[in-house]
Amino acid sequence: MNHIRNFCIIAHIDHGKSTLADRLLEFTKTIQVTEGQMLDDMDLERERGITIKSHAIQMEYDYGTADNTRAEAGKYILNLIDTPGHVDFSYEVSRSIAACEGALLVVDATQGVQAQTISNLYMAIDNDLEIIPVINKIDMPSAMPDEVEDEIVELLGCKREEIIRASGKTGEGVQQILDAVVERIPHPEGDETAPLQALIFDSVFNSFRGIIAYFKVLNGTIRQGDKVKFFNTGMEYVADEVGVLKMDMVPRKELRTGDVGYIISGIKDSKEVKVGDTITHVQRPCDTAIEGFQEVKPMVFAGVYPIDPTDYENLRASLEKLQLNDASLTFTPESSVALGFGFRCGFLGLLHMEIVQERLDREFNMDVITTVPNVSYMCYDKQGGEKEVHNPSGLPDQTLIDHIEEPYIKASIITTTDFIGPIMTLCLDKRGELIDQQFVSGNRVEIHFYLPLGEIVIDFYDKLKSISKGYASFDYYIDSFRPSKLVKLDILLNGEPVDALSTLTHQDNAVTFGRRMCEKLKELIPRQQFDIAIQAAIGAKIIARETIKQVRKDVTAKCYGGDVSRKRKLLEKQKRGKKRMKQIGNVEVPQKAFLAVLKLD
Repeated sequence: MNHIRNFCIIAHIDHGKSTLADRLLEFTKTIQVTEGQMLDDMDLERERGITIKSHAIQMEYDYGTADNTRAEAGKYILNLIDTPGHVDFSYEVSRSIAACEGALLVVDATQGVQAQTISNLYMAIDNDLEIIPVINKIDMPSAMPDEVEDEIVELLGCKREEIIRASGKTGEGVQQILDAVVERIPHPEGDETAPLQALIFDSVFNSFRGIIAYFKVLNGTIRQGDKVKFFNTGMEYVADEVGVLKMDMVPRKELRTGDVGYIISGIKDSKEVKVGDTITHVQRPCDTAIEGFQEVKPMVFAGVYPIDPTDYENLRASLEKLQLNDASLTFTPESSVALGFGFRCGFLGLLHMEIVQERLDREFNMDVITTVPNVSYMCYDKQGGEKEVHNPSGLPDQTLIDHIEEPYIKASIITTTDFIGPIMTLCLDKRGELIDQQFVSGNRVEIHFYLPLGEIVIDFYDKLKSISKGYASFDYYIDSFRPSKLVKLDILLNGEPVDALSTLTHQDNAVTFGRRMCEKLKELIPRQQFDIAIQAAIGAKIIARETIKQVRKDVTAKCYGGDVSRKRKLLEKQKRGKKRMKQIGNVEVPQKAFLAVLKLD
């Protein structure tokens, strides 16, 4: 146990966590690196160049055996967890941190400390992790290691000599990092003779082996063939196989205190494995469960519906399997008039929603329609009752509502002084309130805002990146609920409301938003053989209208000469036909229309 170290890598997006992890694995001869980002094994991760899932892997490192002068020289087992950097996957990071005793804080030498660096750091400090600061990408021509060192010293209050300079590209400083991991990170604490306590921090579905749970042993020992019990669900299993995570899974006879590994016990039902649960023995159970993770709070809600209504059960099974691998996804069944039966899913942000949609398509071949994302509101009626509303259709009648409260976030934006003006304008347009601004170092400034979550959920992040040329970094947490003047905006097609397109919006923005929505739908909905009226309405009041003209055939083309009444007769006949068609015709709304609403400018 003294020779085990568990650590993770935390950093902002694109600061080189995965590349540095590759160098560490290469140096310890765990794997032969054939291409970049070996741990990112999902197609989506490779395509987008981002880490979506945390990846655990074990390395063996010979510490101090070369010069043999150190007393604690010998073989050390290092369990590394590579974490995502994007704010939408911060739940992955919090779970990884719970399975570690230390963390490498990686900072890009060209960009310095960013918003996500700070938020992940605070998360690690809250869990009492030992922090090892690393400056990465020092081989870049635009690197500013001295300035970044100043920022880290200011942030952590550590000594300059504690900061390691490294490069994930050239492999410089990798040995210092490994030595620092052995020297500075404490070994896991625990009692091998105590009853078994193991914390599940992740799980995956394998179509041949059932559900595989990843865990960290805090106390006791687990052996192959042991009868184990999952504490919170109360289910009992036989540990068919236990082992450690290298590049592939390597079976072991036993796992002792401090080890990180996996268990296969032939579990088929995804509801039986909960991330944050405790594994213990049936014969000698532990008294209390390990304190798991905080319940995840989804920020963005959207309806996910199968295109083919018969796929409803398949979609449920796919979402359950996906939930195993992505504990931050939540879903409940719901139905819609326009789209039939589907699920109301909760996501941590728009990128998370996009990734889930992509994974449903790739891994489970599910064709789905996703509705316009929205956030949850608190609705108070005149009797003093309160109700959480995720969907505009769940609102009570307008006459019964006393007031609606919407969630506000506290946002921290780090940027250079050149872009303060446009960023301020953007935040104020989104009904933001400036709290304060602080100079971090040099010409970098941190701005704090209160913003309504409903405003930032759709395209705020994209706009922020484009006006700051990609420099501004953004991080947020939920602050409180505040009363707000919100109205329900309905979209009607030929007088029929399309509930999938209805949104809750602020009173001041409702008219312009309704107008833009009608114009956009006019472009996207194909022409039919009858007129289509697109209307935006608040309650019974129509605030905007567009008409898609019908496709007409010239029925009078064959009518040469003769009286005008012949032409009129033909046109009247056509008119009656169009009217009949309108009664039975329905308007198909393409998926593009739902997505376009997100990109309204």
